[in-house]
This record gives sequence, C-alpha cells and structure tokens, in this order.
Amino acid sequence: MTSPGRRSESEALHARARSMVRAFELGAAMPESFDTLAVDLARFQAKAVPGYGRLCAARGVDLARMVRAGDAPAVPTDAFKLAHVFAFDAVDATVTFRTSGTTLGARGKHFMRDVRTYDAAALVFGRAMLARGLTPPVSVMVIGPSADEAPDSSLAHMCTEFARVLARGPLPPPTYFVREGLLDVGGLRARVAALDPATPAVVLATSFALVHVLDALGGERIALPAGSRVMQTGGFKGKSREIAVDELRRDAAQTFGVPERAVVCEYGMTELSSQFWEATLVDDDARHGVYVAPPWTRVVAVDPETLAPVVDGVVGIARIEDLANVDSAFAVLTQDRVKNVAGGFELLGRAPGAPPRGCSIALDEMLSSPRVSREP
Repeated sequence: MTSPGRRSESEALHARARSMVRAFELGAAMPESFDTLAVDLARFQAKAVPGYGRLCAARGVDLARMVRAGDAPAVPTDAFKLAHVFAFDAVDATVTFRTSGTTLGARGKHFMRDVRTYDAAALVFGRAMLARGLTPPVSVMVIGPSADEAPDSSLAHMCTEFARVLARGPLPPPTYFVREGLLDVGGLRARVAALDPATPAVVLATSFALVHVLDALGGERIALPAGSRVMQTGGFKGKSREIAVDELRRDAAQTFGVPERAVVCEYGMTELSSQFWEATLVDDDARHGVYVAPPWTRVVAVDPETLAPVVDGVVGIARIEDLANVDSAFAVLTQDRVKNVAGGFELLGRAPGAPPRGCSIALDEMLSSPRVSREP
C-alpha cells in the first residue's frame, strides 16, 4: 500500500491541479503560477517514481534549485511501455489506461490512483471547446465502445464521461454504436432520425470509425439538428482506409448536415490526463489544424536530438507538460511532430523511422541502473 505521507502529498497536488481547472471553468485567475506547481510535481515525481529520479540524476538536475517547468526532464512515451511510471503502490491503482499500439512488443500503460483530476480536466476543457452554448440535457452519440466494454481505453472513458455529463441523467439507448467490435450503422441512422429537431446533439467519433460510417452510408445524409457538432479524434492505425483530414471533415460535415467548423478535432494520448482541441467552434479566427492547450498544460516544440526548445514556426517533437499528470509524469516527450504557431500548435504527424535520438537517450537514462561511485 502507498504510504500515508506519499498519499497525502499526492492528494494535495491533485487538489492544486483541480483548482487550476476549476479557475478556468469559472473564468477566474489561476490560483498559482504554472511553474510553481510544475516544480513541485517534478520534485514529488523524482522522489516517488524511481525511473524519473534516475532521469533527473543523469541530467544533473538540481531539484532544490529548479524554478521553471522547462528545467525538468520529460519522460519519453515509450517509458510507459517498459517501466512503471507511477508514484504509488500498484494495488492502489483505480484505473489503468493502455495504448492501442504494439511498438516495442508492449502496450503503454498509464496507471491512475485518483481519476478525478483526469475527469475534471477532460470535461471542463472539452465542454468549453466542443459544447459551448449547449444546455444539458443533450443527446450524445458515441461512434465507439463504452467504458464498460473498453475499460482500459482512455478515449472510451472520456467519451463516456462526456455522454454522462451532457445527458445529465440516464443515457437513452442506444448511445454507443460500436459493440463487441461491430459498427451499428442502422442503429445510428435510427437514433438520428428520432432526435428532437429543436435540440442540438453531439457526435463523438474516432477518425477510423467515421470512415467506416461514411463508407457504410455511401453518401446518404443523416442530418443532425441545427447547432449540433461532431468530434473526431485519433488516426487510422490500419483500422480503415486512410483519408486526408480535410476530406474527412468535409464528408462528415455533409453527412451529418453541420458546418465544417462544427467538426472539431481533439488530440490526446494515453500517457496524458489532458486533451487539446481545435478552436473553430469558439473562435471565428481559428483555423482547422491548430490545437489549443488548456492553461494547465504547455506544448513545446523541441529539437529531436538536443531536446532544446525551437523557435515558433520551426518543426520539432512535442514536449507536453500536463499539470493534471500528478502521479505519473508531468512532462512527457512524444514522437509527434509539432510547430508552435499563433493561437496554438500544429500537429504534423509522427516522426518517421526510429524514435528520435533525444527520446532514445532519455529512455536509456530512465531504465539504466543508477551508477555507483567508486570514489572514497
């Protein structure tokens, strides 16, 4: 079992992270600076996560003198496949999210002791970017499995929470249109036809599921009520034919009878507790392909070899700092190529080939046994 002292420290950090989320929800000032909480998270995780402690030591990081989030090393996403990246005893995990990929012969695992911070971050920013102006109860259709059917999927968990909160009560069947791996297009068509035309609805879907829906409908239009919106997220990963994101957005908008700006992309990953959204529904000047970060996160494009930040407009790999990642790694080093631009960041796909050199070195430093000094 996790020691009472470590649990108490963790709970205090969770409360501080949720206070930032709550402040955003209320439109209030942040209760503390990003760097203040980030530094305290780095110190806690260096003590409680052995691999992170080794990484900090290998980089010569003086945790006592750290003042900025950027001074803390980031944990490569591959570490979640090969090491235990959590700050508590495994028996205290309440949920374990797993990646869908099979790189390195293993699935990444994100163990969580307290899922409330994840839920708060996901719901508050998701509602702000996708559901602004909607008054619950709202009809929600998930073109994917429920959390009960896919308990280790962070995306299924997020969609289930969205559906529960937006519906504000028992979910009317059917809500989920992928069951036991089968896509129920007929059920989706019937559900849309039964919607109240005066009440906007929300569709939550993965990109590959949308492709299957569009192919099955063959150009048929199943229009949603005015004011509805559609979320699309994720890649294809060999699960369907690939289609350009602009084409998929256009076809989804035509099929569901919504403006293209109401088809909003979300970007997240199993190793994080927060998500990023396009702002096309809430900002007339926003453009598709640019993602906005909530104020308890930062996305920094870094050089793939040195891991130093690059200037805005230059492509790097994404270093993501997520203050909601209390019990794992507040700073995560991805293999996704990004470019910081006005209003957010552009997502440019995975770095091709082997993991970038900077990621590989950091992973080796995390997994290596601590060096033993032979000096007196």
